[in-house]
Amino acid sequence: MAADEQGARAGAATAPGLVLATYAAAIFLSAALLFAVQPLFTKMVLPRLGGAPSVWSVAMVFFQGVLLLGYAYAHALTRFLPGRIAVIVHVAVLIAATFALPLAIAGGFGRQPEQGEALWLIGLFAVSIGLPFFALSANGPLLQAWFSRSDHPSAAQPYFLYAVSNVGSLLALLSYPFVFEPLTTLGEQSRMWSIGFYVLIALVVLCGVVVLRSRHAGAEPQGMAGNDTAAPTWRDAATWMALAAVPAGLLIAVTAHLSTDVAAAPLLWVIPLALYLLTFVIVFQTRPLLPHDWMVKIEPLFIVGLVLLLAFEVLHYIFLTTAANVVAFFVIALVCHGELARRRPAAAHLTAFYMWMSAGGMIGGIAAGLVAPRVFSWVAEYPLLIVLAILCRPGLTLPADRWRRILWPLILVVAVAVMLTGLGYQYGPDDKPFKAAVVTLLLLSALFWRDPLKFAALVALAFMMTRLHDPGIERREFVRSFFGVYKIVDTAEGVFRTFLHGTTEHGAQRLKHDDGRPITGRPEPLTYYHRQSPLAQATAAVRDHKGAPIRIAVVGLGTGTFACLTKPGDELHFYEIDRQVVRIATDLDRFSYISRCAPDARIIVGDARLTLADAEDVQYDVIVMDAFSSDAIPIHLLTREAMAIYLRKLAPSGLVLMHISNRHMELASVVTNIAAANGAVTRLDDSDEGEDDDAYKFSSTVAAVGRSDDAFGVLAAKGGWEKQTPNPALRTWTDDYSNIIGAMIRNLR
Repeated sequence: MAADEQGARAGAATAPGLVLATYAAAIFLSAALLFAVQPLFTKMVLPRLGGAPSVWSVAMVFFQGVLLLGYAYAHALTRFLPGRIAVIVHVAVLIAATFALPLAIAGGFGRQPEQGEALWLIGLFAVSIGLPFFALSANGPLLQAWFSRSDHPSAAQPYFLYAVSNVGSLLALLSYPFVFEPLTTLGEQSRMWSIGFYVLIALVVLCGVVVLRSRHAGAEPQGMAGNDTAAPTWRDAATWMALAAVPAGLLIAVTAHLSTDVAAAPLLWVIPLALYLLTFVIVFQTRPLLPHDWMVKIEPLFIVGLVLLLAFEVLHYIFLTTAANVVAFFVIALVCHGELARRRPAAAHLTAFYMWMSAGGMIGGIAAGLVAPRVFSWVAEYPLLIVLAILCRPGLTLPADRWRRILWPLILVVAVAVMLTGLGYQYGPDDKPFKAAVVTLLLLSALFWRDPLKFAALVALAFMMTRLHDPGIERREFVRSFFGVYKIVDTAEGVFRTFLHGTTEHGAQRLKHDDGRPITGRPEPLTYYHRQSPLAQATAAVRDHKGAPIRIAVVGLGTGTFACLTKPGDELHFYEIDRQVVRIATDLDRFSYISRCAPDARIIVGDARLTLADAEDVQYDVIVMDAFSSDAIPIHLLTREAMAIYLRKLAPSGLVLMHISNRHMELASVVTNIAAANGAVTRLDDSDEGEDDDAYKFSSTVAAVGRSDDAFGVLAAKGGWEKQTPNPALRTWTDDYSNIIGAMIRNLR
């Protein structure tokens, strides 16, 4: 009796408000650190793989995998080591993780391998931040389990703390691109993160003290979420995993889509991830702001709208399509996670629930981030995950009639199979019947919105038709690598062949004359390299200024079109990070620029900053920076340190030509400032001279950088090449600092 009274007094000594504040603060800070480190460290790593959008996809796989390990560790610690030992063990793990601070890339990871980039990247993350991320991953479920053993009145219902955790994650993610990235350097961010980690350790210790002083220390959690106290079955676990896997996979697919079309940068990473976390905040509230049954009812409208968007490719309105993709993803994730919350178990099985949910997230991440790029030559995982999301809707059952039980699954399987393979067939070229058929099919699907199987089958049929249809196209080929999805397309009657990365054309070659005769001999350079383009003008000006053949370095191979801007005696070096692009550009059956114009051109494979810096005893008269990931130049090629490398490899009277055409960012001032920081001068040409879109001759914006104004020769007197003035109000981009938000705002202005 005396012992009980002593325990009661110890438990009562800690006020409920203080208990809740301590746990909420620890969970909030832990979640904030957990999700702040993701864009922070990935931005550090991005230059090691050429700024490829896939870096974030693979990083997400790593984060989801370690999150699962953390949840499994929390589950084991709660189940097998309750009480004082569990507190001591976890605090020891947190202290051990401090030996990995401050955040930095571990030694031995200088350059990406020739193949297996994804596994190499996962190894880099594991060695560099694996232990701190693991320790943080365990905090959410572990601290909730400790709270459920405390004397707090709400201990029997600890799931509300999951919402607190996700609020911390959400605020950390949103503040990164809007506050920390524009205002601080990576070094400053790393130091602030380390301080936060040390504060967290102190809070976790306080949480441990609180639970050890409670009357329920070492006991099973108080209360439960429902009347059923039975342990979850394997079917329960499989359901949780499926409902978590689909939105996790969609998160990676949507993020890759955004990063490819705009830029591989934290802003485009955190928006989908923040919305993904927001769905958890909403569904785990006692009274959700967006009721689950409402979301279930409106979700089909967003799915149908997304299918129409993907089918008709309304790419001229990129911000509208981006917003539509993100909002549709948010609604889909909200429904899937709402089903998860509806099926959550009693508090006694809290850590197991989080562990299985995390396992599903990891499976979805691996499928979309690692498996799909190897299995599919195009981004097939996006429509496939939309179809699977429909199957996650409530009410999925097989029809009672035997023939319907076979028919609808068969339609679904056949439609998905055809959609994924394409069967090498495209119909067309008339676009109107196709659009009418897709719209009719989706309108028909409204009759089956309450039947997930039939709805999924009809949507899969719509995607199948989209996959098979390509109006006005003679030939279509997809090539996929770690660095992106490339599309090679022959226009109607095979007049032109184009090369696209993401949504942007990076090369085109004319194959036939107007009368249908095949073109032989030296091809005419097209797209951004036509004879009147700024790149062609500047290259010719340097050659005339020198009065002799020139040595040229081109960063970004594309179709190798620049080869046909060379003259006899010129020496041409291409720097290209992706071996698949090299294979495409040097394959005579695809493009013939290199083989017919510069067969002796040297192609150096690897990230241009590293390979160009390593080029010994070489000085180029022209260095062309034309590396793109869809419409975006990798950020690490636009910094003060990068420009220093270019100028170091430049002949005294040479020019660095930066192709900075971009639909979403203003980059002229960025180039002007990084050039001025290295004592160089910038001139800009954004004229549309010679533009003819029908002939695949495009306008472009090119910034030419020279050591002095004398280097520009006739360009200085030529109209269109305007001298630029550095902007002192604009912070110069460095390897430690860049501001994507600012560039996008300037572009809107």
